Amino acid sequence: MSAYRSPRVRLVTATGAAAVLFVASTLGPAAPAVAAAAPAAPAGGLLADTWANQIGSTPLAPAITAAGGDKADKANPDLAATTTGAVLTGAGVGVALIDSGVTTVPGLNGTGKVIYGPDLSFESQSPNLRYLDTYGHGTHMAGIIAGQDPRTVTGTARFAGVAPDAHIVSVKAASADGASDVSQVIAGIDWVVAHRNDPGLNIRVLNLSYGTQSTQSATLDPLSYAVEQAWKAGIVVVVAAGNDGFTADNLTMPAANANVIAVGAADTEGTDSRVDDQVADFSNRGNATRHPDVLAPGRSIVSLRDPGSYIDRTYPSAKLSTVVDPSQRFFRGSGTSQAAAMVSGAVALLLQQRPELTPDEVKQLLMSTADPIKNADAYAAGSGQINIATAARTRKVAGVKQKNAVATGLGSLEAARGGEHVYDSVTGTALTGEQDIFGAAWNAPAWARASSVQKSWNGGTWNGSAWTGTTWTGTAFSVALSSVQTWTPVLWTGRSWAGSYWSGRSWASAIWTGVGWSSQTWSGRSWSGRSWSAAGWSGEPWR
Repeated sequence: MSAYRSPRVRLVTATGAAAVLFVASTLGPAAPAVAAAAPAAPAGGLLADTWANQIGSTPLAPAITAAGGDKADKANPDLAATTTGAVLTGAGVGVALIDSGVTTVPGLNGTGKVIYGPDLSFESQSPNLRYLDTYGHGTHMAGIIAGQDPRTVTGTARFAGVAPDAHIVSVKAASADGASDVSQVIAGIDWVVAHRNDPGLNIRVLNLSYGTQSTQSATLDPLSYAVEQAWKAGIVVVVAAGNDGFTADNLTMPAANANVIAVGAADTEGTDSRVDDQVADFSNRGNATRHPDVLAPGRSIVSLRDPGSYIDRTYPSAKLSTVVDPSQRFFRGSGTSQAAAMVSGAVALLLQQRPELTPDEVKQLLMSTADPIKNADAYAAGSGQINIATAARTRKVAGVKQKNAVATGLGSLEAARGGEHVYDSVTGTALTGEQDIFGAAWNAPAWARASSVQKSWNGGTWNGSAWTGTTWTGTAFSVALSSVQTWTPVLWTGRSWAGSYWSGRSWASAIWTGVGWSSQTWSGRSWSGRSWSAAGWSGEPWR
């Protein structure tokens, strides 16, 4: 989650055309709808106190070096192998990214770098927007995890993520305004589990830079149950801990599930050394029962820019200067989102080295080899910052198993939303209660049983409705994405939760030009609040 602190957002976003974000009156006026050039939030408005202390930037290369990512040797310590001198790159490991989509900007446009799983977002019905990242969040995460520029002359700087030879399996769940219901995210998790072993995927890691303020326990929450099933299926689930700061005595859902790797953010204090590093002030503290497991750098992280996306238009000063970045390829963002992405890349490295590692073994390795934060709060800092090189040369604790309360998934879908709702743009009706975006009733026991045996998806059908297609294709039905391995879409039929027909909506017709969106792609949409945390992209304090 990119940093965002206000807990007072009442309503989140809408689908289709017009939408409004309502906030508590004490926060001032609602954030403006996004237009061709989005205006800044009004004084005293939603973003007023979100990023008061953002200074400078944290390039990935020194952050990876400080974490030992450039020294993680391929030699398997469990086999007493001799150091090879060859570093891990994540080759062959698939990292599923459930987010706002991924745009294949330079650094993510290599052959096989991005594989497009299903688009479950409200934009899936627009061929020109399908799979692409109109929001900007997912592209930033993908760059941190596995970005890679083409090989260059030795000694020439080039951009590379933590696991530059890993591949991204993108499952789009959020639209340009961040609109996404928890049912879309759960469906995405179930799809990842069901298709983890599809040819060429090898999904071993799931990154969720996402969280809700669920009002029920992790043992009941269906989102928590979904990630636990992924964990049991052999997928290491890495989740952002939340960005509500030191006073937050809990983690957002599904980081609250004790099995997954909950990631907090560290602040490098603008230096390459870890000696002065601190827990970032926006990172959730948690409590004695559940707090961040590990930390990774999360303040002002430089990753790939998604030109013309919502955050790009709204926070232009989050770009680097033209002196440092003449081509304007890069963008800065802060939050436990970015920290989680770094950890996901680290996990890909360990799984390249030792594919046989179980999720529990990976978690134990990262926690036991982490670098403690000096004089830090024990809850907020967890085990400390990940040290990839040390983890890579440390023998696993064979057969280690966590002993946590087992999730049942029998709780409420509405409680899982945590007070955040999408709104039908035609009727203004909120999606509430025990139903998904198609208005299909939520039967928790039936879904939990099906999810536990990886049968909640039947082809392209989930919870009784056709969400997506049923096969892979070599093209994404878009000139910009041609030849990319892609999961086929489907035209949504019937009605939404509000009773209005999907087919009667006016979907955006903008196209991606390679530089930016050609028109007001999301005209009439509003800024999203919490779950994907776009408020972390503050333009005001960056420099």
